Amino acid sequence: MIPRLWAIVPAAGTGSRFGATQPKQYLPLLDRCVLEHSVTALLDEPRIEAVLVALHPNDDHFATLALSHNPRVHAVVGGSERADSVEMALLALQGQASDADWVLVHDAARPCLSRADLQSLIAETADKHCGGLLAARLVDTVKRGNDRDEVDATLDRSQLWRALTPQLFRYGELLAALRYCRKNQLAVTDEASAIEHSGGRVRLVAGSAANIKITYPEDLPLAAFYLHAQRGEEIAKS
Repeated sequence: MIPRLWAIVPAAGTGSRFGATQPKQYLPLLDRCVLEHSVTALLDEPRIEAVLVALHPNDDHFATLALSHNPRVHAVVGGSERADSVEMALLALQGQASDADWVLVHDAARPCLSRADLQSLIAETADKHCGGLLAARLVDTVKRGNDRDEVDATLDRSQLWRALTPQLFRYGELLAALRYCRKNQLAVTDEASAIEHSGGRVRLVAGSAANIKITYPEDLPLAAFYLHAQRGEEIAKS
C-alpha cells in the first residue's frame, strides 16, 4: 500500500503572549482569520487526505468558520501543551492511518506557508523516506546571555537554523516518539525535538523566512505583506 499523507494543526493555544482578547489564530488577516490561511495552505496540496485541527475544549469559534464545513477538515480536542494536542490528533487517526503513513504538523499561527516550500518539504522527506522540517538558516549574529542580561558569548551561527513548520514524520515514528517523551518527562517544543529525543533522524529542508509565526501584534501587518506578495506571484505564474 502506498503511504498516505495527513496533516495536523495544533490550535488549542490561547495566545497569551499576544495580549489580544481572542486567541491569535482567530485574529483577522486580510480576508480571513490567521487559522484559515494556515489550514488553506495545507488544503491546497491535493495529496493530503485530511487536516485535523486540534482545538481547545472550550473553543466556540472554529465552528463558525466556513473552513469547518470542508469535508477534508476535522476538528478534534487538543491538550494543554502542543505535544499533547499532536498526540491526541494522532490517536484520532488510529484505524485510518498506518504506521508508514506520513503526518505533516503545521502551526496554526503560520499563515504564510508557500506552496513551493510545502512541496519541497514533501520531496526532501517523504519521497526520500526520512522525516524532517522546514527551517531557515540564521543570518543575524547570535549572542548567548547570562542571568544579568549581559553577553556571555557570541555563538557560531554557521550551523544554526530556525525551526519552521510544517514538520513531516512517519505516523508510527511520531506517535512513539511523543509517547516516549511524555513517559520520560522530556521537553518537547516541536515534533523534531521528540524525534531527536527518541534517537531518530531529522532532515533540515531550507524554507522561506517569510513563513513567519504570528507571536506579537506587529507580526500581523508583516504577514499581510507576505501574503500579498505570494498572491501576486501566483497571479503572475497563471
